[in-house]
Amino acid sequence: MVTLAISIHHLRAGGASRWAVCRDGEWAGLDGALADLLTLPLDQARAVVEAAAREAGGDMPGDAVLPPVDRQEVWAAGVTYRRSRDGRKEESGHGSLYDHVYDNDRPEIFFKASPWRVVGDHDAVGIRTDSGWDVPEAEVGLVLNAAGDVFGYTLGNDMSSRSIEGENPLYLPQAKIYDRSCAVGPAIVPSWAAGPGPFQIGLRVVREGREAYAATTSTSAMTRGFEDLAGWLFQALSFPAGVVLLTGTGVVPGADFTARPGDTIEITSVQLGTLTNSVVAVGGNPRTAAGCRS
Repeated sequence: MVTLAISIHHLRAGGASRWAVCRDGEWAGLDGALADLLTLPLDQARAVVEAAAREAGGDMPGDAVLPPVDRQEVWAAGVTYRRSRDGRKEESGHGSLYDHVYDNDRPEIFFKASPWRVVGDHDAVGIRTDSGWDVPEAEVGLVLNAAGDVFGYTLGNDMSSRSIEGENPLYLPQAKIYDRSCAVGPAIVPSWAAGPGPFQIGLRVVREGREAYAATTSTSAMTRGFEDLAGWLFQALSFPAGVVLLTGTGVVPGADFTARPGDTIEITSVQLGTLTNSVVAVGGNPRTAAGCRS
């Protein structure tokens, strides 16, 4: 369990949702929603959060933790690490395409999830029944305000079908966007509290009580900076309520691993906490995929 000095949480309280600040294990409620904070200039939003943190002194004002989004879409960047580029080349016959994405000025940025589709800490993520090779992708998420400034950071799990994307790069939306394909949490750590990074990220998959996969990476291995990715996202898009941008993964399991229903996925960062999700199958009409991994 990672203890965060200051973090912002989305909670369920008496059938409704509310936002709260936790400071060293003590809690205080926030007036309004995350969207309200993200409409403010960064210095004003910081003042609101810090004022609440100074009042922290009670128990958690809720009975369950929700995903730390309310009106924010989740977008994602791909091929931002060398390992991600190599993984895409391994799964497909389009190596030069991913070399071009990795080296080009313009990054790969794609829509990942509407806010109502995002799952949170200790909820279940999904793997498609029409896919034979599926992996979690452990990522740092940028919580960006309406001006495109980095308000905070969170952890993200960009669940992905390697068999579908590997068959044809144009199948990326089906490989990435489906029910329970996006987990975010457990909380938002304000940018001024988290520091500039780099962030160490650990990925661990537990199966039947045993570790089936484990690896670590660092955002220092990214080929692109956070501000650069945010700038491209906002190039021709506006986000009045803010947005979450997942920044890509440096941990890609090899061809001998696929996630299975019943697995538990843990994504951990000292600065950002631990995001834990079980795995379930989603979708109908399952088919036997050629080359299914075990």
